[in-house]
Amino acid sequence: MARRLLVAVVAAVMAVLAVMTPAAADTSSWVHVPVPADVRPQAALNEAVAFGPDRAWAVGADAVGRQAPGFPLVLRWDGAAWQRQALTGIDWQGELHSVAGTAPNAVWAVGRDSAGAAHLLRYDGSTWRESRAPRGVRLDKVVSGGGETWLIGGRDAGQALLRWDGRAWRDLPVPPGAVYGLHILAPDDVWAAGAATNGAAVSHWDGQAWQQTIVDGGPRAGVGSILAVSPTEVWAGGTAGFIGGPIGRPIPPLLTRFDGQTWSRVALPADFGSVSSFAPTDSGRLGWVAMSNSMKWAPPGSSPPLEPGPDFLAWDGQSFTGHSEPAVPGEGDSSVLRLAPVPGTSTVWSVGRAAGPESTFAPRILRFG
Repeated sequence: MARRLLVAVVAAVMAVLAVMTPAAADTSSWVHVPVPADVRPQAALNEAVAFGPDRAWAVGADAVGRQAPGFPLVLRWDGAAWQRQALTGIDWQGELHSVAGTAPNAVWAVGRDSAGAAHLLRYDGSTWRESRAPRGVRLDKVVSGGGETWLIGGRDAGQALLRWDGRAWRDLPVPPGAVYGLHILAPDDVWAAGAATNGAAVSHWDGQAWQQTIVDGGPRAGVGSILAVSPTEVWAGGTAGFIGGPIGRPIPPLLTRFDGQTWSRVALPADFGSVSSFAPTDSGRLGWVAMSNSMKWAPPGSSPPLEPGPDFLAWDGQSFTGHSEPAVPGEGDSSVLRLAPVPGTSTVWSVGRAAGPESTFAPRILRFG
């Protein structure tokens, strides 16, 4: 009797495993996670943020045609599936570019409408509402960390950085050149990735002033992603300097690391493309690097001379392991990959846009772990 019961239990377990979806069964590779059925194919996702295994947000635009601007799109992960969120009272056409937050009930999203006007949305734990955007500022990105939330944007011909003080957005000094990304550890410990007139630049804010360092002096070099692990370990990624060439010429990626004294370039298993995003582990160390348009030289004599490179790089503290995104029926490769780690877990989300049929594009959501 006991033996028959054991056999029955094992059979039941095997039956469950047999019908598990790839996303549930395979945690050692990136898997495709479908978007809600009511999101139209011609849509795009730009960024995501996660607060736990059952709470994540992704933003972008829906129904983007060749001529039409589309409408702002917000998706929410509830632990089982992505669901489209109602944006009551938000009826402008345009796109949401960025999302970040300090807590599940303090989430911000920024975007622009078809006329170029800035829009700032806030989620209070129950509803997304339009919030008053800073006057005269073009909003490009929102970044949270260390209990802080900052905005990256532009004003007139220059750039703008603003900090939320709990009641209003306050202007802050801006380092020379352009800022594309931030990593905020504390109000007086902020790292900025960008570009200056003489190359890719990383700047550090100590609460009083910015101190800038050129990390790659090549022409057109720039970094847009930055991860500060400790005072002696900071990573910055983007594209390295390049000169001229025909339209569409591949551009080399750039990954550089600070050891507390100097910045050093780190070799990558890709010859062309760009570093588009970082994802830390739950301990704060570098876990993943996302690559956009990753390519590498094919073996000598190959035609074409280039072949696809890795889309994701897993860092184990010593070296990188390349991973490719999964093939999705009816769609091509991703052109945008933005990472969002899930706190308290080893899971990482990637959102973006992929090539669709007939020169269109489609929303893409991937998950590791």
